[in-house]
Amino acid sequence: MKQLGTLYFFCGKMGAGKSTKSKQLAIDKNAVLLSEDEWLSSLYPNQIASFEDSRKFSAQIKPLMKKHVQNILSVGTDVVMDFPGNTQKLRRWFLDLASEVNANHQLIFLNLNNEQCLRQIAQRRNEQPERAAFDTEAMFNHVTSFFEAPKESEGLNIIEFSGKNNKEFNDSCE
Repeated sequence: MKQLGTLYFFCGKMGAGKSTKSKQLAIDKNAVLLSEDEWLSSLYPNQIASFEDSRKFSAQIKPLMKKHVQNILSVGTDVVMDFPGNTQKLRRWFLDLASEVNANHQLIFLNLNNEQCLRQIAQRRNEQPERAAFDTEAMFNHVTSFFEAPKESEGLNIIEFSGKNNKEFNDSCE
């Protein structure tokens, strides 16, 4: 039987480090990295002005993305998705995506508290001034109101990471 790829995806509040960690993991695993932000900004330039716009356009690309990822997994290549798995509904989508092609999956839960996330968002605003309008405490609070921490009962393979120690992150993703 042919070896299938593994799907890696993330859960964590805004500012937890999902994009940073997904890039690192893709390099470490020699995997294909797919970034929702990159796809949305390429497909819908200058059309995303709010969190609701982002949710709407994200839903529109999901069917195409699902088939694309399943094809990559089916040829034995690992995929790291920098798409948020921050609600049970979103995580179910990832789980179905992997299980429909009998691929393994790994949910990486970046379990940082609000203060840690807000600190990282402030740092990101300094490093990427173009994000300043979106990376606000008010937006953080709005986005966080939708957040649901993953539970064992969801049937996911979960690795929980609660700090900024890269060695801990790397060791836990082996």
